[in-house]
Amino acid sequence: MAEEFEPRIVAFLCKWCSSAGADLAGVSRMEYPPNIIPIQVMCSGSVSPLYIFSALSHGADGVLVSGCHPGDCHYIKGNYYARRRLALVKKLLEYIGLEPQRFQMSWVSATEGLKFTQIIKDLVRELQPLGPQNKLRRKF
Repeated sequence: MAEEFEPRIVAFLCKWCSSAGADLAGVSRMEYPPNIIPIQVMCSGSVSPLYIFSALSHGADGVLVSGCHPGDCHYIKGNYYARRRLALVKKLLEYIGLEPQRFQMSWVSATEGLKFTQIIKDLVRELQPLGPQNKLRRKF
């Protein structure tokens, strides 16, 4: 059953680097799983932990936040703020009983399309054995 499961991943991508890296992967016809739902944000530092929990409660099996490499942020310190704030998200996920592997951060520049594809492949591979995320899903 775990091999048949295809996780849904919400990816918050920095407009200046990670989103451009994803675009490069696409125009270069690099193959990666179609499991992500990309959401372009101005900066990884603008991603609130509430966005992550909202994505998980609306049916995402995993969440990725990706931004510029530290020191290369378009907004100077945005990715440093993201790294500090979102490190606490993993601990909070663990505290509420959700696997911390369901949330990941990465640094991808606009020229790293290959790295972006590898991150997506690795995340899908890591989420498949966990199965669907049901703990935070809203019951309607």
